Amino acid sequence: MTLPDREEVLVTGAWVITMAGRRPRRPFGAVATTHGLVADGAVHLRAGEIVAVGPAAELTAAHPGLPVVGDGTGVVLPGLVNTHTHLSEALATGMGSELSLFEWGERIIAPLGNALDAERAREGTALRAVELLLSGVTCVNDMFVHTARGSLASLGVVDGLERAGLRGVVSYGAEDIGGLDATGAARRVLEVAEVVAEQQALADRCRSADLVGFRWGIGTLLGQSDELLAEAVAQCLANGWGVHTHLAEVREELVQAGSRWGERTIAHARRIGLLDVPVLAGHAIWLGEEEIDTLARYRVGIAHNPVANMILGSGVCPVPALRGRGVAVGIGTDGAASNDSQDMLQAVKAAALLHKLDKRDPWVIDAWDVLEMATTGGARALGLDHLVGSLEPGKRADVVLLQDTVDVAVLHDPISQVVYGASPRSVREVWVDGRRVVSDHRCVTVDEAEQVARCRPLVAGLARDSGLAASGHSLCGVRR
Repeated sequence: MTLPDREEVLVTGAWVITMAGRRPRRPFGAVATTHGLVADGAVHLRAGEIVAVGPAAELTAAHPGLPVVGDGTGVVLPGLVNTHTHLSEALATGMGSELSLFEWGERIIAPLGNALDAERAREGTALRAVELLLSGVTCVNDMFVHTARGSLASLGVVDGLERAGLRGVVSYGAEDIGGLDATGAARRVLEVAEVVAEQQALADRCRSADLVGFRWGIGTLLGQSDELLAEAVAQCLANGWGVHTHLAEVREELVQAGSRWGERTIAHARRIGLLDVPVLAGHAIWLGEEEIDTLARYRVGIAHNPVANMILGSGVCPVPALRGRGVAVGIGTDGAASNDSQDMLQAVKAAALLHKLDKRDPWVIDAWDVLEMATTGGARALGLDHLVGSLEPGKRADVVLLQDTVDVAVLHDPISQVVYGASPRSVREVWVDGRRVVSDHRCVTVDEAEQVARCRPLVAGLARDSGLAASGHSLCGVRR
């Protein structure tokens, strides 16, 4: 399929949640229109840009010939920003949910990474792009993790995102060492030169893409040789690249880092100069007060992944403390093999519920906080807040309309309803850069049924080639 043209249109709703300016006061009353909410509002899109946001009556009167989308009953909001996932896991859902992170990485992700190639990356990305778009995501930050030598598999992600018309940032989450060999030395799984070559090839591929940017990927600091870490810092400083990595995800990481370097991973990242470039770090769970101060001082963006953290039993990211120090915190689904879904709305709701339960306090985080993390907070964490994350004139036209379902039929509080009640069923229309990629609850850039059929044999082949079928982790290919 080819991408639809950018269109000029008015998008209307009972409420437009702009995510601009200060949070709305509760109860809303007459102040709602000046505090991030517009009642009976509309958004004017033209040439991929937001031209105006305001009362629907005023905008329709000013532009009587423009097409109007929406019947005025729904909710219009900025496209959601998924700040952390692994599309390398797109064809690997439903495995290892009872494993800890280190066990899961060794038994699932390592063999999976050996069997990935550009075709599986491309088709898996297109498959999950449908799920992302239908849960309101317009921008996704991906780390593609693989060790398939010579495959340049990460470049397939760009192909898949472009086919779907989805905005993205892509990184190659390489690790050149993995575990210990029989002598107790670190086992080399890739050569530094191989990793650098694919990082550069991916950066070149992203330069040719309209909506896809590049970050240097560091799967984990512990999975990198000191030589590769030094190369990452040098390359990023020389080229102005940001980094996408994981930090402080599990307790074992801190123990192993202390054994290897005599300091925890955040301290080590600071010492080697990694924090001198823009960093987006997934998880950030096992943090001390000084480490939170370090993240704030170096303006490290954090991707909070509540669903994956709960599935793997990793712990709870101290989101209220991070946001209280001014750290930009976004929300991520994490990969499809640690979440088993790319439903961003599910991750948004989980983020709210997890912290209320963790602190036994319903006020520790509210619906506005969580929606801010999923929009402007995620955009700020990625350094894209000048382009996306809120509905403001001059920003790119990444817009979502929720309408037509019981999920958004009752709007006493539109922000709370989006966070706690909306589901992919509610997502009627999605525009990315002014192109309507979801129309009438259906993705129009990737045919869902055709993509599912295309991916079935790829899934069976991946289960076979990775050994995950033989090890019993996958039942694909068992049925006759």
